[in-house]
Amino acid sequence: MAEEKLTPLEEEALKRKERLKALKRKRENGGEASEETPAVNPTPLPKPKFRSYKPQDEQLKESVMPTAKPADVSDEVKEQLEAADSRVVMDDLDITKLAPRKPDWDLKRDVAKKLEKLEKRTQRAIAELIRDRLRLEQGDDLASAVNVGARAQLQENNEDD
Repeated sequence: MAEEKLTPLEEEALKRKERLKALKRKRENGGEASEETPAVNPTPLPKPKFRSYKPQDEQLKESVMPTAKPADVSDEVKEQLEAADSRVVMDDLDITKLAPRKPDWDLKRDVAKKLEKLEKRTQRAIAELIRDRLRLEQGDDLASAVNVGARAQLQENNEDD
């Protein structure tokens, strides 16, 4: 096979095989470094630090960290509270601004103009229906029917306000 026709995956596979052969030779030679692979100096492992674990081994007990004692923060808290009292005056705060808004307040705001237009159209349509009904019922007293329709419309307007 010509090396020019190898795909990148095949090239990687060949390199991997060569590395495995080199490791096998190194192991057979008793851990001595071969000429092909440079000698690797093993880096020392980091020593463990035990914060909450108490080891039973004597060598590991040297790595135990001393227990931390909580600091007294009461003085710092008092200073912060005193500083906060001098900075913020409760009379200046408006509690209504602090209250969270309802989750749909923006939807109601955006739809309010459209609802006003629809309400006007609805009132006009109701008035037209009443007029049509009055025209159909001309046998009854026309003036009393007009008064009844006007009262109904006024009541609806008062309910909306």
